[in-house]
Amino acid sequence: MNFAKFQKLVEERTGFKTMDGPMASGEYFSDSCGDMYTYYLKVGPGDVIEDVSYFTTGCGFGTATCSVLVDLSLGKTIDEAYAISDADIEAALDGYPEKKKDYPGRSIAALRAAIDDYRGKRAAGAISDAMLEAARTEAAAVRAATPSAPAPSTAPPPPAVDGEKVLIKLH
Repeated sequence: MNFAKFQKLVEERTGFKTMDGPMASGEYFSDSCGDMYTYYLKVGPGDVIEDVSYFTTGCGFGTATCSVLVDLSLGKTIDEAYAISDADIEAALDGYPEKKKDYPGRSIAALRAAIDDYRGKRAAGAISDAMLEAARTEAAAVRAATPSAPAPSTAPPPPAVDGEKVLIKLH
């Protein structure tokens, strides 16, 4: 596991927000630990994911996993995003501790539920072509108005590893 990347994902929480006016959403509840994962989507023409965000009640592993999935799915078609696998997420994070290998599946289940919600609404006519175009325009405006974060001058030290435990210092 790339602990520096994991720590950065937990600190920055890419995509961690409840989206205003999503076209679709999907949830997954883990009855084994009580974590809830919710994804929100705005989709543009060609079924391209223009905006995706999540909310989770999960721990750092849940947050990092969801952030990776946001990065992997943004700009993809809904079919491409639906095909993202546990292995894709694990590869993006350079692995998971053995006891945490179920986290990618949880996050993917929530994203797929959001995609299924989108597909159902689109098939029923609840999402029009005009709404898809509006989502693309809105997402482009948001991206244009969002300044890029400057690169950090020094990399944070990697978290300490004690057997299967990862000690992370949050700022």
